[in-house]
Amino acid sequence: MTTMATPDGVEVTGPIGDRYDEVLTAEALGLLADLHRRFDARRRELLAARADQQRRLHAGELLDFAADTADVRTGEWTVAPPAPGLVDRRVEITGPTDRKMTVNALNSGAKVWLADFEDANTPLWPNMVEGQLNLRDALDRTIDFTSPEGKRYELGDDLATIVVRPRGWHLPEKHVLVDGERVSGSLFDFTLYLVGCARRQLDHGRGPYYYLPKMESHLEARLWNDVFSHAEDALGFPRGTVRATVLIETIPAAFRMEEILYELREHSAGLNAGRWDYLFSIIKKFRSRGADFLLPDRNAVTMTAPFMRAYTELLVRTCHKRGAHAIGGMAAFIPSRRDPEVNATALAKVRADKEREAGDGFDGSWVAHPDLVPVCREVFDGVLGDRPNQLARTRDEVTVTGAQLLDVAATPGAKTLDGLRNAVSVALRYLAAWLGGSGAVAIFNLMEDAATAEISRSQIWQWLHNDVTLDGGEKVTRELVERVVEEALAEIRAEAGPRYDEPGYAAARDLFVEVALADDFVDFLTLPAYERMP
Repeated sequence: MTTMATPDGVEVTGPIGDRYDEVLTAEALGLLADLHRRFDARRRELLAARADQQRRLHAGELLDFAADTADVRTGEWTVAPPAPGLVDRRVEITGPTDRKMTVNALNSGAKVWLADFEDANTPLWPNMVEGQLNLRDALDRTIDFTSPEGKRYELGDDLATIVVRPRGWHLPEKHVLVDGERVSGSLFDFTLYLVGCARRQLDHGRGPYYYLPKMESHLEARLWNDVFSHAEDALGFPRGTVRATVLIETIPAAFRMEEILYELREHSAGLNAGRWDYLFSIIKKFRSRGADFLLPDRNAVTMTAPFMRAYTELLVRTCHKRGAHAIGGMAAFIPSRRDPEVNATALAKVRADKEREAGDGFDGSWVAHPDLVPVCREVFDGVLGDRPNQLARTRDEVTVTGAQLLDVAATPGAKTLDGLRNAVSVALRYLAAWLGGSGAVAIFNLMEDAATAEISRSQIWQWLHNDVTLDGGEKVTRELVERVVEEALAEIRAEAGPRYDEPGYAAARDLFVEVALADDFVDFLTLPAYERMP
């Protein structure tokens, strides 16, 4: 461990490992301090506005398209043209920024790699800093990786465009203080990548590009836009150098898609259908509203549900109306080399999912595993041909109402004990891995991240607090959930044998009970989880 000099008012409390000074430079920390002092009060006000809206929803208010921004929705405007490296986005792969994933994602054949510091990442201090180092090394083409078995991974010639996903506005970075206050995790991740990699990207003919998660209003997008503009000015970059794709993964944001694009228009790279967090958001926002907002088992909710069709149709219509890319949702299946029958069934579902998206007008879509890149690419190649995107397909025939976006009750599917068991098992397995430092975890042939864990625990909370009776006749009570928790832990213990991590699963159990069974709903499970980390 070493020490390092920092600008006035900046304190780095995390240990300084090898090469950390290459990322935590005086320039980066100075800009981070500047952004914190200029913008953190607005960030906190916007988080308070989320809480105010939640209180109104609990009181019976419903969401709708805002009258005070009608002029934005009816006005004539477009976003900036696609930036270099983001013209053709037909396949995007997602994953954390560890060295192996960095090499594999860039080599995968995907057009874009979402380099994730958020839901597929655990915000351990080394993960956050060393991930930035890995991106720098990738751009310098000095990165490689050798597995414990001796397999060597190196970069090829045709690499994906890097698009970084920083943490959401709600998450802090506790290892860096400015004037005694924790900085925003969003600003930390954004700034370190901008200062460390923007010039490298521009030298490669691309630029500093981002995916922005968890936003709930156009005012949050305006804050990001002001951050981008100020940072560009501070570093001497032309306005519009930074580009950002916004994940529409909260139900309030679905009612503000055009406004979000408008606020970011000189920096916009489009919108993405972040469907797993979208389900979590619907449960969270309407968790106390009874039968109208009760979903069936997590795995029973598909993209063909009426409210999900309304959401994705509106997203494509909105994006193409404004000249912005529309990027589809995650194919989370993890291929198995041991079970070809499971693979065949799952790959057929992945193909059908991508065919629906390509047919609806999306310009590209996400996959979680390199083996799914060929499937997604083949589908979009079949629709796009030599064209880089479908921006010309404006979907003028689409009309979506607020009532359609909120028609959760029409979702087919059952609420079952098996569904409850699956949710508990996935959550426990994921949380144990998350607390141990892994944010993207293969469970039951699916790549789980924080979003899918959030769906599991929030749905259990909702069923418990709305006195749901499952299709088999069991009423969801605290006692039932606690029994299912112990059964799941026993099953995991039997599977793992001597590899069972007793302390890790004990911590996961305690965290799960806190976020799934407490009287008060925790907004994000990652908040108490983060406080359990060093």
